[in-house]
Amino acid sequence: MRIKPDEHAAIAAAIAAAEAKTSGEIFCVLARQVSAYRDVSLIWAAAAALILPLGLIPLGFDARWLPGFAETWEAGHLAARDVTIGRTIGVYAVIQAAVFVFAYLLLRIPPLLRLLTPRSIRRDRARQAAMHQFLAHGLHVTQDRTGVLIFAALDDHQVEVIADEGIYSRVDPEIWAEAVAALTSGLKARRPVEGFQRAIDLTGGVLAEHFPPRATNRNEVPDRLVEI
Repeated sequence: MRIKPDEHAAIAAAIAAAEAKTSGEIFCVLARQVSAYRDVSLIWAAAAALILPLGLIPLGFDARWLPGFAETWEAGHLAARDVTIGRTIGVYAVIQAAVFVFAYLLLRIPPLLRLLTPRSIRRDRARQAAMHQFLAHGLHVTQDRTGVLIFAALDDHQVEVIADEGIYSRVDPEIWAEAVAALTSGLKARRPVEGFQRAIDLTGGVLAEHFPPRATNRNEVPDRLVEI
């Protein structure tokens, strides 16, 4: 999903129109992905390597199952038993390593990784990324502390709206939930511009209600959508 230049212009125009009625500031960010989730893949792969090979034991697992590890001659003394046990453990370790590598590569497939990544982890990382963007673009240093970030992470299927303390404490949290729902609906329908415009309109209405424009309504943050 790419945002075309004319669509960027439409979102910038929506921000400018909303900010014309308020001293607050609105900024939009669209991220492709907030995390590679390699740690999640590693955890699932490690769990698979530890658990799945255990299923071979009730089936009478033996080192001879793996070609190249079988002996054509058997020694009839106690030392041979130790060699057999050691060989079996070695084969089991090889199977574990193979399962680990296969599971890790399988879990690098984006749809499967997203399915197996707990929603709480995706939400927390999207929130961290959104907060980073909020600070990076100076939304925390506006004159009246009324900066609002509208953030969407496409691959993670997460949307965040972060409001600075000047406005957050005055507004019913359901208002921000409505903005999130509006943007989420637009993204699901593959109409991101409409989603952002609706979220901007809702956010602008809240800002206008509590923070009308000043006599010198300086634009403290650029009116734009940033793609990262």
